[in-house]
Amino acid sequence: MQYVIDAQHDGVLLRTYLQGYLGLSRRLLTRLKSHPEGILLGGKPVTVRAVLHAGDVLTLAMEDDATTKRGNVIPGEVPPQVLYEDEDILVCNKPADMPTHPSHGHFDDTLANAVARYELERTGRVGVFRPVNRLDRNTGGIVLIAKHQLAADRLSRAMQGGRIQKQYLAVLEGVPPTKKGEIHASIRRAQESIITREICPPDAPGAKEAHTHFRVIAHWTLPQGPKRSLVCARPVTGRTHQLRLHFAHLGTPIVGDDMYGKHLPIPTPDHHILHAFALTFPHPATGQIMTLIAPPDQALRDLLPDIPINP
Repeated sequence: MQYVIDAQHDGVLLRTYLQGYLGLSRRLLTRLKSHPEGILLGGKPVTVRAVLHAGDVLTLAMEDDATTKRGNVIPGEVPPQVLYEDEDILVCNKPADMPTHPSHGHFDDTLANAVARYELERTGRVGVFRPVNRLDRNTGGIVLIAKHQLAADRLSRAMQGGRIQKQYLAVLEGVPPTKKGEIHASIRRAQESIITREICPPDAPGAKEAHTHFRVIAHWTLPQGPKRSLVCARPVTGRTHQLRLHFAHLGTPIVGDDMYGKHLPIPTPDHHILHAFALTFPHPATGQIMTLIAPPDQALRDLLPDIPINP
């Protein structure tokens, strides 16, 4: 990435420009300093003690290649559903049956693989996959991806500072006790389990605070008798399996949740019906607040009765 120094920053130390004006974190600055061509001024390597002059061209090595870092990501067969793209970010609508990252048994069918194919076809190269928010394999919806280190750094700090808000749609077994509400229930890793989490007292060993807002959009009764509801949920914290656990804690688990749900004698989908439909975040380059929407998949729409739905 290149920056032309303006008159306002004439005579300023490079360190001050990088941390104060560009807002680089210490971690990213350290990474750039360790790269032989991480920080160039006028095409030549410099230290952060260099003094800037109006008209200088500053080049920062924000781009890197997956072949030189974190290993290769194999381009997949299916392209991603792109919702938005510019030179700093890529936003995709991840299908509910697609893992986010490659892992054992999933080396070429993940969102990372889909993005690798998209990048290779458009640019001829595969960059490092940098998702800002992450979704479980069976949770579909919006995923924000940073295209370079500076965007990833700024969005990571926005996430840590609570400036990125996520909203989900979920179909529940039953109806919550109130139309609007908040769930405060601490979560910890279940004993002797890598994946499973559990609700626990706030002072229990390993407990982490978890807080969710929800609103009931609609509810209906199935021909077989049980009730279901569609809710909009906004997690304030970001604990593993938070929404799945919180709604199960209310007695209204997410439909299709084979880990925390009910086993009812009625047809259910083969995955839990939870969809990340909206993401609000500050753009990493401009600071503009953006809200992007990911349309729900067919599995969710198939469960809804013929009633108007307004999230």
